[in-house]
Amino acid sequence: MVREEHDCPVCGQHVTTVVRRYKTLGAWVPKWVAGPCRNTECEAYVDPEAEAAADSGAKGEAATGKP
Repeated sequence: MVREEHDCPVCGQHVTTVVRRYKTLGAWVPKWVAGPCRNTECEAYVDPEAEAAADSGAKGEAATGKP
C-alpha cells in the first residue's frame, strides 16, 4: 500500500504523515494526513513541546469526560 507524501502548504517543505481517524457507520477508519510543519522559519511552524502539551491536555479531558 503506497501512501502519499505531504508538503507544507506555506513553505513547501516535506512534512511527516500522521494518522487521524474518523467514525463512519460505527467503525473507526484511519485517514493519513499531513503532519505539522517543523521548519522554524515557516508561518505554519508548530513547536513540538507546545504540541505535546496540547495533546496531553486533550487526552486528559477525553479520559475523564470533563472539559
